[in-house]
Amino acid sequence: MFKIKAADGTNNLSGKQIARLRKEKKLSQRKLATKMQLLGFDVDHYFIRRVENGERFVTDIDLVIFSRALDVPVTELLSAADQRL
Repeated sequence: MFKIKAADGTNNLSGKQIARLRKEKKLSQRKLATKMQLLGFDVDHYFIRRVENGERFVTDIDLVIFSRALDVPVTELLSAADQRL
């Protein structure tokens, strides 16, 4: 199977935006994972770390739950994506 990576070598385009927004909202990775769990998405802080570091691919479902937990539109999670391609 052939996998496409972003220009910076990461496996997703949203990780840096998610990290920025999480820090702006003064949430730890653990607290963000807890918010996502309360929305019915079974993740832990390791999942958040891997997404933010670009180690994990992100699905559309992941993006929707991140947007709900961070209370931002999905487009904001991808707002810097065009600069990273």
